[in-house]
Amino acid sequence: MSKINARSPFYISVTADNLTSCKLELFIYTGTQGSTSRPTTATYTLRSFAIDEVCVFEISELVRDYFTNSFDGDYATDILWVDYRTTNTIQNSEGSASSFTQLKGFYGYGFFEDGSNPQNNTGLLQSNTTIVKLDDAPATIAVDTSTTTQVTYELNGQQVYTKAVSSSTNSNAQIEYVTSGVNGSDEFEDRVIQDGGVFEGSDCLSEFSKEYTLFDFDTIYVDTTSGVTKLTVKSESECKFTPYKVTFINKFGVLQDIWFFKRTNEALTTKTEKFKRNIISNATYNISNHQDKTLTKNGKEKLTLNTGYYPEAYNDVFKEMQLSEDCWIEINSQTLPIQVTSSSLAYKTQLNDKIINYTIEVEFAFDTINNVR
Repeated sequence: MSKINARSPFYISVTADNLTSCKLELFIYTGTQGSTSRPTTATYTLRSFAIDEVCVFEISELVRDYFTNSFDGDYATDILWVDYRTTNTIQNSEGSASSFTQLKGFYGYGFFEDGSNPQNNTGLLQSNTTIVKLDDAPATIAVDTSTTTQVTYELNGQQVYTKAVSSSTNSNAQIEYVTSGVNGSDEFEDRVIQDGGVFEGSDCLSEFSKEYTLFDFDTIYVDTTSGVTKLTVKSESECKFTPYKVTFINKFGVLQDIWFFKRTNEALTTKTEKFKRNIISNATYNISNHQDKTLTKNGKEKLTLNTGYYPEAYNDVFKEMQLSEDCWIEINSQTLPIQVTSSSLAYKTQLNDKIINYTIEVEFAFDTINNVR
Protein backbone atom coordinates (compact mmCIF):
# COMPACT_ATOMS: atom_id res chain seq x y z
CA MET A 1 0.00 0.00 0.00
CA SER A 2 1.32 3.45 -0.92
CA LYS A 3 2.13 6.05 1.71
CA ILE A 4 1.39 9.73 1.75
CA ASN A 5 3.98 11.70 3.69
CA ALA A 6 2.01 14.80 4.57
CA ARG A 7 4.92 17.26 4.81
CA SER A 8 5.72 16.72 1.12
CA PRO A 9 3.32 17.16 -1.81
CA PHE A 10 1.34 14.12 -2.90
CA TYR A 11 -0.09 14.20 -6.43
CA ILE A 12 -2.98 12.20 -7.82
CA SER A 13 -3.13 12.20 -11.61
CA VAL A 14 -6.22 11.11 -13.55
CA THR A 15 -6.01 10.47 -17.30
CA ALA A 16 -8.70 9.36 -19.73
CA ASP A 17 -9.60 9.80 -23.37
CA ASN A 18 -11.73 12.93 -23.93
CA LEU A 19 -11.57 13.77 -20.22
CA THR A 20 -13.03 17.21 -19.52
CA SER A 21 -13.08 17.26 -15.69
CA CYS A 22 -12.77 15.04 -12.64
CA LYS A 23 -14.17 14.91 -9.12
CA LEU A 24 -12.06 13.50 -6.30
CA GLU A 25 -13.62 12.44 -2.99
CA LEU A 26 -11.11 12.28 -0.15
CA PHE A 27 -11.81 10.35 3.07
CA ILE A 28 -9.48 10.92 6.07
CA TYR A 29 -10.10 8.84 9.18
CA THR A 30 -8.65 6.63 11.92
CA GLY A 31 -9.58 3.25 13.34
CA THR A 32 -9.92 0.14 11.19
CA GLN A 33 -9.12 0.64 7.54
CA GLY A 34 -11.99 0.30 5.11
CA SER A 35 -15.74 0.72 5.20
CA THR A 36 -15.97 -0.10 8.92
CA SER A 37 -14.43 3.23 10.01
CA ARG A 38 -14.50 5.23 6.78
CA PRO A 39 -16.97 8.15 7.02
CA THR A 40 -20.02 7.96 4.81
CA THR A 41 -19.46 11.52 3.59
CA ALA A 42 -16.18 12.59 2.03
CA THR A 43 -13.90 14.72 4.18
CA TYR A 44 -13.11 16.82 1.11
CA THR A 45 -14.55 16.90 -2.40
CA LEU A 46 -12.27 18.39 -5.04
CA ARG A 47 -12.97 19.21 -8.68
CA SER A 48 -10.51 19.93 -11.47
CA PHE A 49 -10.80 20.75 -15.16
CA ALA A 50 -8.68 18.65 -17.48
CA ILE A 51 -5.74 20.01 -19.40
CA ASP A 52 -4.73 17.81 -22.31
CA GLU A 53 -7.05 15.11 -20.92
CA VAL A 54 -5.26 15.10 -17.53
CA CYS A 55 -6.50 16.21 -14.10
CA VAL A 56 -4.01 16.60 -11.24
CA PHE A 57 -4.84 16.92 -7.52
CA GLU A 58 -2.43 17.68 -4.65
CA ILE A 59 -3.80 16.46 -1.31
CA SER A 60 -1.00 16.48 1.28
CA GLU A 61 -1.90 19.89 2.75
CA LEU A 62 -5.44 18.66 3.38
CA VAL A 63 -4.21 15.49 5.09
CA ARG A 64 -1.62 17.36 7.15
CA ASP A 65 -4.32 19.35 8.96
CA TYR A 66 -5.61 16.16 10.58
CA PHE A 67 -2.38 15.24 12.37
CA THR A 68 -1.96 16.12 16.04
CA ASN A 69 1.58 15.47 17.21
CA SER A 70 2.18 15.00 20.94
CA PHE A 71 4.64 13.26 23.23
CA ASP A 72 4.52 12.91 27.02
CA GLY A 73 7.33 10.40 27.48
CA ASP A 74 5.37 7.38 26.25
CA TYR A 75 6.17 6.41 22.67
CA ALA A 76 3.06 6.12 20.51
CA THR A 77 2.22 7.46 17.05
CA ASP A 78 -0.98 7.08 15.06
CA ILE A 79 -1.21 7.29 11.31
CA LEU A 80 -4.19 8.33 9.19
CA TRP A 81 -6.07 6.29 6.66
CA VAL A 82 -6.49 8.26 3.45
CA ASP A 83 -8.92 6.77 0.92
CA TYR A 84 -10.04 8.41 -2.30
CA ARG A 85 -12.14 7.73 -5.33
CA THR A 86 -12.58 9.63 -8.56
CA THR A 87 -15.46 10.34 -10.91
CA ASN A 88 -14.60 11.29 -14.49
CA THR A 89 -16.56 13.57 -16.76
CA ILE A 90 -16.09 12.55 -20.38
CA GLN A 91 -17.31 15.11 -22.94
CA ASN A 92 -19.57 16.70 -20.30
CA SER A 93 -21.09 13.37 -19.26
CA GLU A 94 -20.31 12.32 -15.67
CA GLY A 95 -19.56 8.64 -15.20
CA SER A 96 -19.68 6.44 -12.13
CA ALA A 97 -17.23 6.64 -9.23
CA SER A 98 -14.14 4.48 -9.28
CA SER A 99 -13.29 1.96 -6.57
CA PHE A 100 -11.41 3.25 -3.53
CA THR A 101 -7.64 3.68 -3.53
CA GLN A 102 -6.25 3.35 -0.02
CA LEU A 103 -3.20 5.19 1.35
CA LYS A 104 -1.41 5.28 4.69
CA GLY A 105 -0.82 8.82 5.93
CA PHE A 106 2.38 9.62 7.88
CA TYR A 107 3.60 12.99 9.17
CA GLY A 108 6.83 12.49 7.24
CA TYR A 109 8.49 14.02 4.22
CA GLY A 110 10.93 13.33 1.43
CA PHE A 111 13.93 15.29 0.23
CA PHE A 112 14.08 16.89 -3.20
CA GLU A 113 16.27 14.03 -4.43
CA ASP A 114 13.52 11.53 -3.54
CA GLY A 115 11.27 12.87 -6.30
CA SER A 116 7.49 13.26 -6.24
CA ASN A 117 5.27 11.30 -3.86
CA PRO A 118 8.15 10.09 -1.61
CA GLN A 119 7.41 6.78 0.09
CA ASN A 120 10.08 6.11 2.79
CA ASN A 121 9.35 2.42 2.30
CA THR A 122 11.51 0.76 4.96
CA GLY A 123 10.61 -1.38 7.92
CA LEU A 124 13.02 0.52 10.18
CA LEU A 125 11.69 4.09 10.44
CA GLN A 126 14.95 5.95 10.92
CA SER A 127 17.88 6.93 8.70
CA ASN A 128 20.82 5.84 10.89
CA THR A 129 22.08 2.32 11.50
CA THR A 130 24.36 3.39 14.35
CA ILE A 131 22.66 4.28 17.64
CA VAL A 132 24.36 6.30 20.38
CA LYS A 133 22.59 6.20 23.74
CA LEU A 134 23.18 6.80 27.41
CA ASP A 135 24.59 3.84 29.31
CA ASP A 136 21.83 1.89 31.11
CA ALA A 137 19.15 3.62 29.02
CA PRO A 138 16.91 1.70 26.62
CA ALA A 139 17.20 2.03 22.88
CA THR A 140 13.77 2.72 21.44
CA ILE A 141 13.25 2.33 17.70
CA ALA A 142 10.16 2.70 15.52
CA VAL A 143 9.22 0.07 12.96
CA ASP A 144 6.49 -0.26 10.35
CA THR A 145 4.35 -3.21 11.45
CA SER A 146 3.19 -3.93 7.91
CA THR A 147 6.73 -4.93 6.85
CA THR A 148 8.55 -5.78 10.11
CA THR A 149 8.33 -9.23 11.67
CA GLN A 150 10.82 -9.22 14.56
CA VAL A 151 13.34 -7.08 16.45
CA THR A 152 16.22 -8.76 18.30
CA TYR A 153 18.73 -7.26 20.76
CA GLU A 154 22.12 -9.01 21.11
CA LEU A 155 25.28 -8.69 23.19
CA ASN A 156 28.49 -10.20 21.81
CA GLY A 157 26.43 -12.31 19.43
CA GLN A 158 24.10 -13.65 22.13
CA GLN A 159 20.40 -12.82 22.12
CA VAL A 160 19.29 -10.85 25.19
CA TYR A 161 15.84 -9.65 24.07
CA THR A 162 13.48 -10.28 21.17
CA LYS A 163 10.15 -8.83 20.16
CA ALA A 164 7.74 -10.26 17.59
CA VAL A 165 5.95 -7.62 15.52
CA SER A 166 2.46 -8.27 14.16
CA SER A 167 0.61 -6.47 11.39
CA SER A 168 -2.74 -4.79 12.00
CA THR A 169 -5.53 -3.00 10.16
CA ASN A 170 -5.94 -0.38 12.91
CA SER A 171 -4.39 3.07 12.48
CA ASN A 172 -2.91 3.09 16.00
CA ALA A 173 -0.93 -0.11 15.36
CA GLN A 174 0.85 0.70 12.09
CA ILE A 175 3.87 2.05 13.98
CA GLU A 176 5.35 0.10 16.88
CA TYR A 177 8.05 1.35 19.22
CA VAL A 178 10.29 -1.49 20.26
CA THR A 179 12.39 -0.90 23.36
CA SER A 180 14.72 -2.91 25.54
CA GLY A 181 13.15 -1.36 28.63
CA VAL A 182 9.87 0.02 29.88
CA ASN A 183 8.29 2.46 27.44
CA GLY A 184 9.07 5.99 28.59
CA SER A 185 11.55 5.06 31.34
CA ASP A 186 15.23 5.84 30.91
CA GLU A 187 16.41 5.57 34.51
CA PHE A 188 16.51 2.65 36.94
CA GLU A 189 14.20 4.48 39.37
CA ASP A 190 11.57 5.08 36.68
CA ARG A 191 11.64 1.44 35.62
CA VAL A 192 11.09 0.27 39.20
CA ILE A 193 8.11 2.59 39.66
CA GLN A 194 6.50 1.71 36.31
CA ASP A 195 6.90 -1.97 37.14
CA GLY A 196 4.79 -1.41 40.28
CA GLY A 197 7.67 -1.37 42.77
CA VAL A 198 8.77 1.14 45.40
CA PHE A 199 12.13 2.81 44.90
CA GLU A 200 14.23 3.38 48.03
CA GLY A 201 17.45 5.20 47.27
CA SER A 202 20.64 4.26 49.11
CA ASP A 203 24.40 4.52 48.64
CA CYS A 204 24.56 0.75 48.27
CA LEU A 205 21.96 0.75 45.49
CA SER A 206 23.72 3.62 43.74
CA GLU A 207 26.96 1.66 43.69
CA PHE A 208 25.10 -1.42 42.47
CA SER A 209 23.43 0.44 39.59
CA LYS A 210 26.80 1.82 38.51
CA GLU A 211 28.37 -1.63 38.46
CA TYR A 212 25.54 -3.48 36.71
CA THR A 213 23.78 -1.98 33.71
CA LEU A 214 20.35 -3.46 33.13
CA PHE A 215 20.14 -3.14 29.35
CA ASP A 216 23.50 -4.27 28.07
CA PHE A 217 23.48 -4.87 24.31
CA ASP A 218 25.55 -3.83 21.33
CA THR A 219 23.52 -4.89 18.29
CA ILE A 220 19.89 -4.76 17.15
CA TYR A 221 18.54 -6.76 14.21
CA VAL A 222 15.32 -5.65 12.52
CA ASP A 223 13.75 -8.43 10.43
CA THR A 224 11.53 -7.19 7.61
CA THR A 225 9.86 -8.70 4.59
CA SER A 226 12.63 -7.24 2.41
CA GLY A 227 15.60 -8.33 4.52
CA VAL A 228 17.39 -7.77 7.82
CA THR A 229 18.78 -4.42 8.99
CA LYS A 230 21.63 -4.45 11.49
CA LEU A 231 21.96 -1.61 13.99
CA THR A 232 25.17 -1.03 15.94
CA VAL A 233 24.62 0.36 19.44
CA LYS A 234 27.17 2.46 21.33
CA SER A 235 26.49 3.13 25.00
CA GLU A 236 28.11 6.23 26.47
CA SER A 237 28.57 7.05 30.14
CA GLU A 238 28.88 10.62 31.41
CA CYS A 239 30.03 11.44 34.93
CA LYS A 240 30.70 15.19 34.70
CA PHE A 241 27.71 16.70 32.90
CA THR A 242 24.00 15.93 33.01
CA PRO A 243 22.92 14.17 29.78
CA TYR A 244 19.66 15.26 28.17
CA LYS A 245 17.48 13.30 25.77
CA VAL A 246 15.79 15.19 22.94
CA THR A 247 12.96 13.46 21.10
CA PHE A 248 11.77 14.71 17.72
CA ILE A 249 9.61 13.65 14.78
CA ASN A 250 11.91 12.52 11.99
CA LYS A 251 11.45 12.34 8.21
CA PHE A 252 9.49 9.08 8.55
CA GLY A 253 6.92 10.78 10.79
CA VAL A 254 7.89 8.92 13.98
CA LEU A 255 9.56 9.76 17.29
CA GLN A 256 13.35 9.44 17.47
CA ASP A 257 15.84 10.19 20.27
CA ILE A 258 19.14 12.04 20.39
CA TRP A 259 21.26 12.21 23.53
CA PHE A 260 23.24 15.35 24.40
CA PHE A 261 26.02 14.31 26.75
CA LYS A 262 28.20 17.36 27.32
CA ARG A 263 27.97 20.88 28.68
CA THR A 264 24.58 22.62 28.77
CA ASN A 265 24.15 26.37 29.20
CA GLU A 266 20.86 27.86 30.38
CA ALA A 267 19.64 31.40 29.68
CA LEU A 268 16.53 33.50 30.19
CA THR A 269 15.30 36.26 27.90
CA THR A 270 12.40 38.51 28.90
CA LYS A 271 9.88 40.58 27.02
CA THR A 272 8.19 43.61 28.59
CA GLU A 273 5.24 45.79 27.67
CA LYS A 274 5.29 49.17 29.44
CA PHE A 275 3.22 52.33 29.62
CA LYS A 276 3.82 55.80 31.05
CA ARG A 277 1.38 56.57 33.83
CA ASN A 278 0.33 59.75 35.57
CA ILE A 279 1.80 59.99 39.09
CA ILE A 280 0.76 63.61 39.76
CA SER A 281 -1.44 64.15 42.80
CA ASN A 282 -2.30 67.65 44.00
CA ALA A 283 0.45 69.22 41.89
CA THR A 284 3.14 66.95 43.35
CA TYR A 285 4.28 63.36 43.06
CA ASN A 286 6.00 60.64 45.07
CA ILE A 287 9.48 59.92 43.73
CA SER A 288 9.08 56.28 44.79
CA ASN A 289 6.25 55.71 42.28
CA HIS A 290 6.92 54.24 38.82
CA GLN A 291 6.33 56.70 36.00
CA ASP A 292 7.30 53.95 33.53
CA LYS A 293 5.04 51.11 34.63
CA THR A 294 5.24 47.49 33.50
CA LEU A 295 1.99 46.27 31.97
CA THR A 296 3.08 42.67 31.29
CA LYS A 297 6.37 40.83 31.59
CA ASN A 298 7.28 37.27 30.76
CA GLY A 299 10.26 35.26 29.67
CA LYS A 300 11.58 32.39 27.58
CA GLU A 301 14.22 29.98 28.83
CA LYS A 302 16.81 28.70 26.39
CA LEU A 303 19.35 25.90 26.42
CA THR A 304 22.60 25.48 24.53
CA LEU A 305 23.22 21.74 24.21
CA ASN A 306 26.41 19.93 23.24
CA THR A 307 26.26 16.42 21.87
CA GLY A 308 29.66 15.10 22.81
CA TYR A 309 31.52 12.93 20.31
CA TYR A 310 29.28 11.38 17.68
CA PRO A 311 29.98 9.21 14.64
CA GLU A 312 29.65 10.76 11.20
CA ALA A 313 26.65 8.50 10.53
CA TYR A 314 24.57 10.79 12.75
CA ASN A 315 24.75 13.75 10.35
CA ASP A 316 21.45 12.67 8.80
CA VAL A 317 19.83 12.47 12.24
CA PHE A 318 20.89 16.00 13.18
CA LYS A 319 19.68 17.18 9.79
CA GLU A 320 16.24 15.71 10.46
CA MET A 321 16.12 17.15 13.97
CA GLN A 322 16.96 20.58 12.54
CA LEU A 323 14.06 20.19 10.07
CA SER A 324 11.61 18.81 12.62
CA GLU A 325 8.53 20.82 13.57
CA ASP A 326 7.98 19.02 16.89
CA CYS A 327 10.67 18.40 19.52
CA TRP A 328 10.67 17.59 23.23
CA ILE A 329 13.32 17.36 25.95
CA GLU A 330 13.36 15.18 29.04
CA ILE A 331 14.44 17.35 31.96
CA ASN A 332 13.84 17.03 35.71
CA SER A 333 11.73 13.89 35.09
CA GLN A 334 9.40 15.89 32.83
CA THR A 335 8.91 15.82 29.08
CA LEU A 336 8.69 19.44 27.88
CA PRO A 337 8.16 20.89 24.39
CA ILE A 338 11.05 22.78 22.80
CA GLN A 339 11.84 24.49 19.51
CA VAL A 340 15.21 24.28 17.81
CA THR A 341 16.32 27.90 17.35
CA SER A 342 19.64 27.17 15.64
CA SER A 343 18.88 28.15 12.06
CA SER A 344 21.93 26.55 10.44
CA LEU A 345 23.86 23.31 10.72
CA ALA A 346 27.36 22.86 9.36
CA TYR A 347 27.83 19.16 8.60
CA LYS A 348 30.94 17.71 10.19
CA THR A 349 33.07 14.80 9.01
CA GLN A 350 35.83 12.84 10.67
CA LEU A 351 38.16 13.71 7.79
CA ASN A 352 37.70 17.46 8.15
CA ASP A 353 36.86 17.83 11.83
CA LYS A 354 38.45 14.73 13.43
CA ILE A 355 36.08 14.82 16.41
CA ILE A 356 32.39 15.54 15.75
CA ASN A 357 30.53 17.60 18.34
CA TYR A 358 27.38 19.57 17.56
CA THR A 359 26.16 22.59 19.52
CA ILE A 360 22.41 23.10 19.23
CA GLU A 361 20.37 25.96 20.66
CA VAL A 362 16.79 25.31 21.76
CA GLU A 363 14.14 27.23 23.65
CA PHE A 364 11.18 25.97 25.61
CA ALA A 365 7.96 26.26 23.62
CA PHE A 366 6.11 28.06 26.40
CA ASP A 367 6.43 31.20 28.49
CA THR A 368 8.25 30.95 31.82
CA ILE A 369 5.33 32.46 33.77
CA ASN A 370 2.19 30.38 33.35
CA ASN A 371 -0.22 32.40 31.23
CA VAL A 372 -2.32 29.56 29.79
CA ARG A 373 -5.94 30.73 29.77
